[in-house]
Amino acid sequence: MAEYGDEIEQKGESFMDKITEKIHRDDSSSDSDSEKKKKHDDELKKKHHDVPSPTSSMKSKIYRLFGREKPVHKVFGGGKPADVFLWRNKKISASVLGGATAVWVFFELLEYHLLTLVCHVLILAFAVLFLWSNASKFINKSPPRIPEVRIPEDKFLQIAAGLRNELNQGLDTVRNIASGRDLKKFLAVIAGLWFLSIVGSWCNFLTLFYIIFVLLHTIPVVYEKYEDQIDAFAEKAMIEIKKQYKVFDAKVVSRIPRGPLKDKKRV
Repeated sequence: MAEYGDEIEQKGESFMDKITEKIHRDDSSSDSDSEKKKKHDDELKKKHHDVPSPTSSMKSKIYRLFGREKPVHKVFGGGKPADVFLWRNKKISASVLGGATAVWVFFELLEYHLLTLVCHVLILAFAVLFLWSNASKFINKSPPRIPEVRIPEDKFLQIAAGLRNELNQGLDTVRNIASGRDLKKFLAVIAGLWFLSIVGSWCNFLTLFYIIFVLLHTIPVVYEKYEDQIDAFAEKAMIEIKKQYKVFDAKVVSRIPRGPLKDKKRV
């Protein structure tokens, strides 16, 4: 009876082993199937992502103001000044704009003069430092540490070279405009100078500088928020301006008499 019982136990164990082995095979096959399906889905997603969508191609063809190809943040340099102009950090931008407003109120409304303010600030600073340096001996405190400031020669030469290049480019532009080679630039410069002369008759230089400063802190933010609508309106305006310029060129500019060519051969 004992041997018969052992045989039954061995058969039961072998039967259970077969069942567990079959379950493991089913699980491994299901796992492999799921992995294959996941890889297939990933490949489809990748292919779908690589194919350029019609909306992205349409966005690349959208007219941008002044032929802009970069985002507004990159146009302003992409650094801290761009963050200030575009109000990435509202506290810093508000403090800068508030400081400029305080300076404008201080000089324009209170009629305080810049030279007087600078002199008074320097007098106060020198008096405080002088008294602190002499009084530190009697009150047993360390004198003020005034840092030693030196301008590096390399940095100074780099800045000077950059300014020289900008000045040379500006002089070349002025020369090209004055020589009559580009009528569009000539008309744009004349219109700009005429507009500045009108604005200058309304306000002084400080007020004009403050207005430009405020516009730099407001217009880029509004344009970045509504750039699609503004670019669409600007495209229509540029088309209309080009039409009017063609009419002006046909009726006025083309009728201006030209001088004889210098390289004209004498008969």
